Amino acid sequence: AGLLSRFGSIDPNEGGSTQRSNVNVDWSWRLDERQLVAVRAYGSYYALDLFNNFTFFLNDEQNGDEINQRDRRILAGLDARYELQSQPFGATLTSTAGFQYRIDAPRVVLARSIQRHQLERVQDVDVVEQSYAPYVKLDVVPLDWLRLVTGARGDIFSYDVRSRVTATGQRLDGEATQARANVKANLVLGPWYRTELFANFGTGYHSNDARAVISDPRQTALPTARGYEFGVKTRAIPRVEFSATYWVIDLASELVFVGDDGTTEARGPSRRDGWELALRAKLLDWLEFSGDTTFSNAAFDTGGAVPLAPKVTARAELTARLPWGLSTSFEMRYLADRWADEARQQTARGYVLFDWTARYRFKSIEAFVS
Repeated sequence: AGLLSRFGSIDPNEGGSTQRSNVNVDWSWRLDERQLVAVRAYGSYYALDLFNNFTFFLNDEQNGDEINQRDRRILAGLDARYELQSQPFGATLTSTAGFQYRIDAPRVVLARSIQRHQLERVQDVDVVEQSYAPYVKLDVVPLDWLRLVTGARGDIFSYDVRSRVTATGQRLDGEATQARANVKANLVLGPWYRTELFANFGTGYHSNDARAVISDPRQTALPTARGYEFGVKTRAIPRVEFSATYWVIDLASELVFVGDDGTTEARGPSRRDGWELALRAKLLDWLEFSGDTTFSNAAFDTGGAVPLAPKVTARAELTARLPWGLSTSFEMRYLADRWADEARQQTARGYVLFDWTARYRFKSIEAFVS
C-alpha cells in the first residue's frame, strides 16, 4: 500500500494513446407529400497504440513480457433508403426499402516490446471486411390502439485477411464470405390513459473477428442472436415518462478476445436476461432529469458465468437549459462488481464516473467543453 499513485502502475511503461476522426454527410429529398429519399455517407479514421505488461517476467526473464497492440483503421459506409406513405384499407402504412454498405480496413499489430520499443512482431495483419445489407420495413397502424412494425434484412459479409509475418509457423492469409437473413417484429398496444404496452422480437448476429474466421474455417463468422422484449411505457404523470422492460438475448456463440496472444476464442452459446427501468422528468421549464438502470444475468448454457458481463448498471443526468443558447449537464454512470471468470471465483471491481459538460449553441453551430 502506498507504493503506487492513483494513476500509477508497477510497470511505468504501461499506457498508450488513441484518436478518432469522423465525418458525416446527410442528404434527404422529399419527392412529394408521400415519398422521401434519404442518403447518409460517413467515414472514420481510428488509431490505437497500447502497451501492457500483464505477467512481467513470467515468459521472458531477460526482456520482460511487455506487449504492444497497434491498430490503424479506416472505415466508411453508406445508408440509403426510400420511404412511401400510404393508406390501404384505411390503415396508415409507411413502407421503407433501403441498402447499407460498410467497409472496414484495419491493420492490426501485436508485438513484443521493451520500454515501448518493439522487439518482434507476433502478428501483423491487414484486413478488408465489407458488408452489404438490403432491407425492407413495414410500419402499419390499422387501429388507433394498435401498431405493427415488421422487417427483414439480409447481411452479406466478405473477409480478406493478409498477414505480413508468419505466426506460429503458418501465415494467416485467406478469404471468406458468409451471409445471414434476419427478421424483426414489434407490437404496440395503446395508448390507454397515456400508457402503452409493447412486445418486440428480432433475430440478429454478432460478427466474429475476421482473423478467427480465416484461421478456423469451422467457426461461423455470424453467430445467431435472438432477442425478446416485453414492457410498458407511461406518461400518466404530467411531465414524467417512465418505462419498464424485461428482455432476453440468446447468443449461439460468445466470442472472447485474448489480447495477450492476439487471438479470439469462441466459448459456446449463452443467455442474457434482465430488466431495464428508465425515467425522464421535466422538473422545471429549464431543468430536466433522465436516468436508467439495468439488472441482468449472463450465463453460458453450461451454467458458467460470462466473464465481465455487467450485472447492474445505472446512469443519471441533470440538464439545465439556460438563456442565450447555453446549457450545462451533470452525469453519473455506474457499473457494479461483476464476475471475472466462468467459475464465479474472481470479481472485477465496479466503478462510478461523473461527467460535467457545458454547451453553447448558435443556430447550427454548437461548441462544448467537458
